[in-house]
Amino acid sequence: MYSFNPKQLFLLDAIGAVLSAFFLGVVLVKLESHIGMPRKVLYGLALPACFFAVYSFFCYFRIKKNWKPFLIGIAILNSIYCIISIVTVYFHYQTLTKLGLTYFILELAIVLIVIIIEFKTALKKLV
Repeated sequence: MYSFNPKQLFLLDAIGAVLSAFFLGVVLVKLESHIGMPRKVLYGLALPACFFAVYSFFCYFRIKKNWKPFLIGIAILNSIYCIISIVTVYFHYQTLTKLGLTYFILELAIVLIVIIIEFKTALKKLV
């Protein structure tokens, strides 16, 4: 797997969170009838993505030392986001279209890969 330094991971996470927030809060809202996820739910998922973007950009620009707890923090927040997304997809599965389901599966896969890299990086540096 690729090797990242913490600064790169915070930037990757921030950009990914901005993209998620944009897709969930703008693009998918406009395509609501083609996605099958209610608008309020999409906004509800976009909001934490905005917070994660701010957190990760802050870490990217400001954290110089003692970055491990911040990296573990965003990895845990991303993990909670994935659980919430899975529960949301479960509860709205009947109304989701194939396109909507595909979006959420792809987003979850990407976020899970980032989580693994974040945890591996934080734990590797601890040993």
